[in-house]
Amino acid sequence: MTVYDVARQLPSIADLRDKCRSLAMLDAILSPDWEGRYYSFNAVRADGEQMASMHNGSGDEYSIVFSAAGAYVRGFDHESPMSPFGNDGEVWPGVIDEVPELFRPFVEEPAFTDHEGVPVVTACLWRGQTDARWHHGTIDFPEGAVDPDGATRLFSLLIDRSPEAFQRFAEDYYEASIDLGAVSRVHALRPLSQELVSLLNPEVSLASLAQDISEIGYPQLGQKSA
Repeated sequence: MTVYDVARQLPSIADLRDKCRSLAMLDAILSPDWEGRYYSFNAVRADGEQMASMHNGSGDEYSIVFSAAGAYVRGFDHESPMSPFGNDGEVWPGVIDEVPELFRPFVEEPAFTDHEGVPVVTACLWRGQTDARWHHGTIDFPEGAVDPDGATRLFSLLIDRSPEAFQRFAEDYYEASIDLGAVSRVHALRPLSQELVSLLNPEVSLASLAQDISEIGYPQLGQKSA
């Protein structure tokens, strides 16, 4: 799979945002320790923006910025042959060349670049609010490379959005049995209860999740999903 395949399979901006919120909430419940989390979501970023993030602790990451302009996706696979760090500090041709001006500030954002200002990216997509599909650059991928831009490694749970896919991931990562019914309820952005939280992690209280719920913008009882 490459970014070309991801572009064909990603859902709408709104559905992708909801998926990212559910991933972040599930990880917050399963991993009270922030350092152990894969997924996060910041619903109160500057300038009215929101951002979903993934960090696997081994150097792979993605950031998805949701803004008035639409959505911008930056992925980085540290083992990819398309990494700037293996190409004399240059982003692989085509990856960001066609990003429209509307999204260029995210390409150059310091949080997404190295100390020399080089964008840390091997896969990039974007979609304007009125666009009918996701876009990517025109890329000549390196021959013979498996998962050349890291799309499979980075975006698998954004492509297979089923509760079963997250259950498989979480049981492998956390080395614990994960309740599928509870995962399904969080995937559907159902308001949390202590019962639901305990099904996923009996050592976590609903009260202790208050800050995470607020930061993620996860729906609460009596509140409509944003």
